[in-house]
Amino acid sequence: MRSLSIIIPAYNEEQRLPDSLEAVKTYLDSKGFDFVEVLVVDDGSKDRTAQIVRETASRDSRVRLVSNPGNRGKGYAVRHGMQEAKGDWILFTDADLSAPIAELDKLITAVLREKADGAIGSRALDRSLVGRHQSFARELAGRTFNLLMRLATGLPYRDTQCGFKMLSHEAARVVAARQQSEGFGFDVEILYIAKKHGFRVLEVPVRWFNVEGTKVSMWNGFTAFADPWRVRLNDLKGLYK
Repeated sequence: MRSLSIIIPAYNEEQRLPDSLEAVKTYLDSKGFDFVEVLVVDDGSKDRTAQIVRETASRDSRVRLVSNPGNRGKGYAVRHGMQEAKGDWILFTDADLSAPIAELDKLITAVLREKADGAIGSRALDRSLVGRHQSFARELAGRTFNLLMRLATGLPYRDTQCGFKMLSHEAARVVAARQQSEGFGFDVEILYIAKKHGFRVLEVPVRWFNVEGTKVSMWNGFTAFADPWRVRLNDLKGLYK
């Protein structure tokens, strides 16, 4: 794997972004990619997020700012990043790097070994790798969501919501062209679209650390329970053809 795009959706991330970008750059310096780019997709931030990315890009040509037309949501930001990405493989990861960037090695190893079209990081396959847990209420909600998600969509994954996913350029292109969700409920949708179009995406256990300051409110989490059913409805409407 010689060509990689890393997408980081960001909304008001001026506090966490500098350290995260430095960690990503240090990781990339240790690898031998022929081409690599880091696309930070600013989702209408009101703080210095965009300025920090510009300053970093002026010192490192691998970093590029992509700007959304206002605050559109994480799903929109990831789709925008996939549409802009040039790498043969495209990773998107949260700005807080709750899954450390070095865990990308596991995704790369898995897709090359299995000749798959993508891989997603999972907290559920090996919970001993979770270094810092969410609250009991959030973990319980996550497990309940996963059960309902599998019932609604037929997807086999144990953890669709870990924000650490990699797709081939071809799979990302197909998914981005059909993705409907612009908010936090996009994860299930993109995996559903990928499966519908014959792409094989693996689930890989990764290290993960809960980072305080999540942008996902309890209300966002509650409304997400309807997202798998919206995905099925969209499919019935023919939106994923």
